Amino acid sequence: MNSIVITSKASVSSLGHQAQKIWERYQSDKCYLNICCFNNEDTASGRLHPETLEHVDKIRKENSNYRRLDKSVLMAILASRICIKNSSWKNMENVGINIGSSRGATQLFEKYHSHFLNSPKQKISPLTSPTTTLGNIASWVSNDLASNSINLSHSITCSTALHSILNACAWINSGMSEQFLAGASESPLTDFTVSQMKSLGIYTKKTNDWCSMPLQKNATKNSMCLGEGASIFGLEKDKGQKRLAKIIGMGYATEKVDHHTSISDNGESLQKSMRIAIKDLDTKSIDAIVVHAPGTIKGDQSELTAINKIFGENIPHLISTKFQTGHTLGASGGISLDLAIEMINRNELITFPYDHHYNTKATQVKTVLVNAIGFGGNAVSLVITK
Repeated sequence: MNSIVITSKASVSSLGHQAQKIWERYQSDKCYLNICCFNNEDTASGRLHPETLEHVDKIRKENSNYRRLDKSVLMAILASRICIKNSSWKNMENVGINIGSSRGATQLFEKYHSHFLNSPKQKISPLTSPTTTLGNIASWVSNDLASNSINLSHSITCSTALHSILNACAWINSGMSEQFLAGASESPLTDFTVSQMKSLGIYTKKTNDWCSMPLQKNATKNSMCLGEGASIFGLEKDKGQKRLAKIIGMGYATEKVDHHTSISDNGESLQKSMRIAIKDLDTKSIDAIVVHAPGTIKGDQSELTAINKIFGENIPHLISTKFQTGHTLGASGGISLDLAIEMINRNELITFPYDHHYNTKATQVKTVLVNAIGFGGNAVSLVITK
């Protein structure tokens, strides 16, 4: 594989959209998750930060075409604009785009479907189909940035963002594209989607003191809560240019599962994806792992078991983003990668605001492993360094 570098990035979430403020909020003792009402019940969630929501609303009002786009599309447009602004790219004509989503245009689809159920004989909006397809996220980002190259979207549940990175690397390595904008966007905070998660018995029942497992004080209860987020990265061949990070390992795997939502107790697919990503590297060279840790008892414990299998007694510093962002589903791997890049560039670790067994006293942060895994055991692992 040719060396691929990440030269720009952006993320939007409950922590905001400005890198410095996001970093400061990860370090804060304040919890940036909040309480929202879904189905007349107070529910923990990770809504977009108010500052970021203002920018999303501003984009919606820019022209008539944007007014009827799903929030996930508008979030992707905002993150992509910031990513391009932070890049040195002067011409977007030949930049490929891959922005995926686990759920796609959730809010808009539910709105149109609800209208249809309530008034089945009324004509539905002719924009219903084009604005609720998964592919319209990348298409509208491409339109907004004036790119006329390939644009595509895919959905691989909660590992979608990192699969987008893998796909972009494949395009670049094939010689079919020089530069790629890749990531994911997710806006799942709706009555129906929250109900789906609650029906699985994995949603937190707490309305305060949220923690992501297996790193929480008491790992005997599910602590997952949904959040909104988008994460976008600019990728190129390594030509010695200024970069934020270099991808030095990529791994991926799936496993045979007994249930649609299950993962093996040993996290077999995560073990395989981490082994492939680490390859010939000494495990002691990994300074930190940004774990997927969705907040489910089985999901978190299986990931911790997989990490133990790979690293043995040399487990690096472990951190998750979800104690401050919630679970952003398809975008979550990208939100994790964003944090990993920040830690490398600042040479500083983010730690949980509570005690756990996997804080380290590492004096430097040069190499970080990022994990993501979705329903059905679709695992991706990336290793990055400066």
